[in-house]
Amino acid sequence: MKTVISIIVLVVIAGGVAAAAVPIYLMEKQNRQTAIELTGGDPNRGKDAIGQYGCSSCHTIPGIRGADAMVGPPLTKMGTRTYIGGVLKNTPDNMKMWLKDPPGVDAKTAMPNLHLGDEDVKDIACYLYTLR
Repeated sequence: MKTVISIIVLVVIAGGVAAAAVPIYLMEKQNRQTAIELTGGDPNRGKDAIGQYGCSSCHTIPGIRGADAMVGPPLTKMGTRTYIGGVLKNTPDNMKMWLKDPPGVDAKTAMPNLHLGDEDVKDIACYLYTLR
């Protein structure tokens, strides 16, 4: 009898975990779609560009392998932050302006101008806006 009850409990727990995973998946899918609409970019290409430009050398970035540096601020939950670089309201246009030329926005920033192309700017912004 104990075994039957244990199995029932495990089935109920597993069902609850599966049911909880569905809303998380839907929320991530919605975050992704919203980021695409806001920036006109592609988060998959943005993730690749982040690796190509070496952003992980300075930042901790969720979802990017080896991106656990502590030189610049961590970019966790970037899509929900109020400010970018401590000086700009977090909007898609401001995010793109910051990524295009950080010292042009704030001469005192330690973040260099990486001379990102326009498509890379949109794609990286898109990826960062998926981080919620």
